[in-house]
Amino acid sequence: MSLGSVLTALIPALGGALTTDLIARYERSPQWRDGEFRNSTPTELNVHIRDVPGLLKAMFARNTQREPSGELPVLRIDPASFFGPPTDPRLTWFGHSAVMLEISDMFVLLDPMLGRVPAPFPFLGRNRYSKVLPIDIDELPDIDVVLISHDHYDHLDHGSVLKLLPKTKQWIVCLGVARHLIRWGVSPSNIIELDWHEAVQINDVVFTCTPARHFSGRGLWDRHKSLWSSWVISSPQTRIFFNADSGYGPHFAEIGQTYGPFDLALIECGQYNAKWQAIHMMPEESVQAAIDLRAVVAMPIHWAAFTLALHPWFEPVERFTAEAQRKGLQVTTPRIGEPVVIRAAMPTTPWWVEVSVG
Repeated sequence: MSLGSVLTALIPALGGALTTDLIARYERSPQWRDGEFRNSTPTELNVHIRDVPGLLKAMFARNTQREPSGELPVLRIDPASFFGPPTDPRLTWFGHSAVMLEISDMFVLLDPMLGRVPAPFPFLGRNRYSKVLPIDIDELPDIDVVLISHDHYDHLDHGSVLKLLPKTKQWIVCLGVARHLIRWGVSPSNIIELDWHEAVQINDVVFTCTPARHFSGRGLWDRHKSLWSSWVISSPQTRIFFNADSGYGPHFAEIGQTYGPFDLALIECGQYNAKWQAIHMMPEESVQAAIDLRAVVAMPIHWAAFTLALHPWFEPVERFTAEAQRKGLQVTTPRIGEPVVIRAAMPTTPWWVEVSVG
């Protein structure tokens, strides 16, 4: 038995073990080549051993504005508000990439990392900026669908899955992620696992797994052993694109041509660096991605919750909104917990300014 298999068996947060049967299934995917999942665009990181000391020094430096100077404004949600779903599709942002979507009388959670630290052990990471969430997990209504983009800790959280398990009807994930959920107690019958360009319809909402340019893995031994994805969520009322993590590439224009246009695109804009630009877009690239997608409105996500890069915590949204204004792209920037009614007047207040200069 390999060291990875032993650690996975002993530490539940690491997820499910890779087996020969699973590999045989993954080998049927066009994305699996030479023993692992691959990006459609050649992708390499510009991080070398010689860079590690400098990165570590910068990571632990103080007074860099990498975290907020005060509490972020979090709007608390009254649980009673969920008993009368709005006529129009609505979403609520929880920070980072976690979003509650109300669509076609269904509650859909996107990448619900609702824990304190995006790591297998608390001492390995920094705490969430906000001490509270807009609503506690046990106050949420029953969830019709939980949608997962990939298996990194800031998108797939062991503790959050355990709390959501009793109230979630269906889990929709990209290929390879199901084994983690099964390891944590989710019934295989409640999991739908999709490859790129595969889709499933629940009620009148279609969930389509679409490409991203990223990677996967919850340990040193399972890198690229599950797929990463973006998602298209379509109903008779609206069409939404959800991009959790991705480097820029031609796949955005291809998705826009095949599945767009989109009323709203939820687009990664934070945790970037020139050394890993291939897997995390710069904010200006994120704006171009939304344009490529043919999005009417873009909402920057993947920021305002965790420090996972070296830039100031507020820089992603400032660069994103500045570039969007320059290119004529409409943007919405809700506070954490602030409801956004899609295809209506959306919030645009630069709320982060009061915190960043405090």
